[in-house]
Amino acid sequence: MENMAINEDIVIVGAGLAGHALTLWTNAWRALDAVGIGDNLRERSLLIHGFKIASKDSSVPTSEADVNFGNVEVRCVRRRDLLETLEKELPQGTIRYSSKVGSIEESEDFKLIHLADGSIVKTKVLIGCDGVNSRVAKWLGLQSPVSTGRSAIRGFVDYPDGHGFEPKFHTYFGGGLRCGFIPCDDRSLYWFCTFRRSDFKCDENEQNPLIMKQFVMSSIRNAPEQISEVIERTELDRITYAPLKFRLPWNVLLGNIVEDNVCVAGDALHPMPPDIGQGGCSALEDGVVLARCVGEALSTKPRANTKETKDEYLSKMENGLKRYAQERRWRSFSLISTAYVVGLLQESDSKVMSFLRKTFLSKFTIGTVVRMAEFDCGKLVKLSET
Repeated sequence: MENMAINEDIVIVGAGLAGHALTLWTNAWRALDAVGIGDNLRERSLLIHGFKIASKDSSVPTSEADVNFGNVEVRCVRRRDLLETLEKELPQGTIRYSSKVGSIEESEDFKLIHLADGSIVKTKVLIGCDGVNSRVAKWLGLQSPVSTGRSAIRGFVDYPDGHGFEPKFHTYFGGGLRCGFIPCDDRSLYWFCTFRRSDFKCDENEQNPLIMKQFVMSSIRNAPEQISEVIERTELDRITYAPLKFRLPWNVLLGNIVEDNVCVAGDALHPMPPDIGQGGCSALEDGVVLARCVGEALSTKPRANTKETKDEYLSKMENGLKRYAQERRWRSFSLISTAYVVGLLQESDSKVMSFLRKTFLSKFTIGTVVRMAEFDCGKLVKLSET
């Protein structure tokens, strides 16, 4: 069977982005600029100017109703727009769709990827970008992500004649629940509702969007009318559910995120709660850092008048992946830890926490979110320039 395998030098498993849309902060736009597609996506998304915050149980905003972002760049981008733009930058035939990984095994210096359709891909380097339930992460021996005790229902809404909302992150919280929406452009917006998992039982594999919609509507019945109108307008095929999971931060610090020319990135490396909006952003960071580390390692020239051997190639790749791991461990640890703590602060329904949130924590958490978005993953350098 190995003789019939498809041979590749590098295979990336996954690399898609789940959901209808994603909020991209400054650090993500720096990553997109590094690969040359930032301006293309800016033309199709609104610049978000700040937060508009209110209590879920009151139509009167809190004293921190409007918090401006200043020089921070925040936009909500349609998933389809991002994926199509990235795809256009790749040579035709680079992507193989509908290829679910069944198992991974070793064969000398190679990895054999067994796909669900029975085919086999043989590769020297394997990069796992296959999400929260990553098979590559499992192969590396990383612990499975654990539950935060919370879940999320999300939706996407089109407004053919325009929605008329301010280009702000509209957020409402209280009673152990947080919900809100953010415009993507003048005619569409993305919304979310996060809550205690015990409040709504749902089979992740047998989702019923009508029941999900009804749950959200009943949960926000006392919220400002505009959020109710947004969710009421949402078509059922635009509603999704997911339990919120995260990788224990010390597992990222101490676990094998790189081994034998195999590594992980994105949610396969650092699944985190959505509370600081860094899931997709940090995955884009990973991509730029990984490409730079591998590119710089491979640009090292072989000895004079010699041809690079297989062992030398694998050694260079190993060095590049190790440097990537070194750069991303602490950043991943920081992101996961911050997202978890911010989520607890925002959704706790205790009276003390509610008071602190209104008087102090709203500005604190927003400041934390902004600081996490200031990270600069750096630029890519063409091999000819090294």
